[in-house]
Amino acid sequence: MLKTATLARVSFFADLAKEELEGLSACFQRRHYAKGQVIFAQGDPGQSLYIVETGRVAAIASTADGRELVLNRFGPGECFGELALLDGEPRSANAVAQEACSLFLLRRDDFLRFLAEHPSVAIHLLALVSRKLRHTTQQALDVAFLDVPGRLARALLDLARAQGGENVDRRSQAIRVTQSELAEMIGATRESTNRWLSYYASQGLIDCQRGIVTILSPDGLRKRIY
Repeated sequence: MLKTATLARVSFFADLAKEELEGLSACFQRRHYAKGQVIFAQGDPGQSLYIVETGRVAAIASTADGRELVLNRFGPGECFGELALLDGEPRSANAVAQEACSLFLLRRDDFLRFLAEHPSVAIHLLALVSRKLRHTTQQALDVAFLDVPGRLARALLDLARAQGGENVDRRSQAIRVTQSELAEMIGATRESTNRWLSYYASQGLIDCQRGIVTILSPDGLRKRIY
């Protein structure tokens, strides 16, 4: 069973009252996935939300000719698939376990029954969905108008915010991401991504180690975006 304290730390549910959290946490079920396993596929019916307990999950959009774009990555305490709770429409991307994962699943039917008993929760969720749509719009604008170094700088700052909270202005912040993952996220080749990572490192903006990028100058990266 999902603990109420754990659910309270998930941004999608963080503002709910204690009684609401207690009622909703009882609806979650634990599921386990192996590395590389597809949790749901693009086009599948949208019937559930997931919270990551352990491991990492990638949301990947694919085209008919096999091209892929990593839309987002999720680690412990983060949720994905939340739009399915509200509209029940087909999934817009694949969700794939990047590591062995333990996830908590909330079915749409259970959630709708919960909303019927707690209608005020819907207002909070509308605000969260609006933020998600703004993020998606920003991604589209980045692909259309930013060059590779600009997209890379944006992706690093977004990952820092996702993994470290809203305060990304600290002097240094380490984020877990590989060069291949970054290349997928920004729609660039691995070679181009590596070249710009090396350039940012030479300028003292970041430090790169195996699987870890440490942001040394958030302001310096922001200047590459605008």
